[in-house]
Amino acid sequence: MPPPVAVSPLIKTARYSALIAGIIYGKRRYDYLKPIAAEDRRIEEEEKKIRQEQERIAKELAEAEDTILK
Repeated sequence: MPPPVAVSPLIKTARYSALIAGIIYGKRRYDYLKPIAAEDRRIEEEEKKIRQEQERIAKELAEAEDTILK
């Protein structure tokens, strides 16, 4: 197996610069998207409560109709 090739300092600097830029970009993007996702979760929770209440009412009405028919 041949010995490893020495990597140019310019290439090393470019790689680490890209890594740091990616980390900074990811952090900024996460901070931007986090409140949006929290709002979506809050809205979904409210819709879930409303949907469950409607299902409960529909179930009670169905049970009430069954007792009248019997």
